[in-house]
Amino acid sequence: MVAVVGVGAAAGAALTGDKAGDVPAAERARIEAVVRDYILAHPEIIPEAIEKLRGQEMAKSVNDNRKDLETPYAGAWDGAADGDVTLVEFFDYACGYCRASAPYVARLVAEDKRLKVVYRELPILGEDSIVAARVGLLAADSGKYPAFHKAMYDGEKVDKGGILSAADKAGLDKAKVQAILSSRGTADEFGKNVGLAQALNARGTPLFVVGDQILHGDVGYDALKEAIAKTRASKKKP
Repeated sequence: MVAVVGVGAAAGAALTGDKAGDVPAAERARIEAVVRDYILAHPEIIPEAIEKLRGQEMAKSVNDNRKDLETPYAGAWDGAADGDVTLVEFFDYACGYCRASAPYVARLVAEDKRLKVVYRELPILGEDSIVAARVGLLAADSGKYPAFHKAMYDGEKVDKGGILSAADKAGLDKAKVQAILSSRGTADEFGKNVGLAQALNARGTPLFVVGDQILHGDVGYDALKEAIAKTRASKKKP
């Protein structure tokens, strides 16, 4: 509440055309008292103000990183190449919530011919996640990412067998896939994606970004569609 009162005082000063520090102490105290009384009478504005502030902070985080967010790694994207709206998803193949979200994203791509989806590998759930993500990058380099992505979620397990099966269905080079499965390590892309996720205060996977909006978790088809529509509408405003 103190912060809100301080903002109110500054706003009052702005209305009078003065800086907050130039307002006489007595006048500043009167303004703060009015603001305090109003907040006490209308406490519902506090969560509204907090939510607005969070929205502004999220928008700034997205805008500061938009180019990196919306520029896919090689072919790690699906939908319209020059879509008017880009939906970014941070995911882990071993994440159950990501698996639950996959049909929603696929449906949106099928229905919305102006939507581009950029996939960002964020393997945080163990070695199998990392291996699957490394093969995902191979699929992106090979121009076969959507097929591999779908095959991974069509399968039941994220293990060596499941990854090999998905890679075979996507038509990836078997020798290159086997080399990945036989070695250990990570990719620079993963570090980049971790940094981006941290900048957005990610709580885990999946994490969706569209326009200035950040959506955490398995939010469902309707929420994603609404966020896409909101972003598209905002671009039409003069």
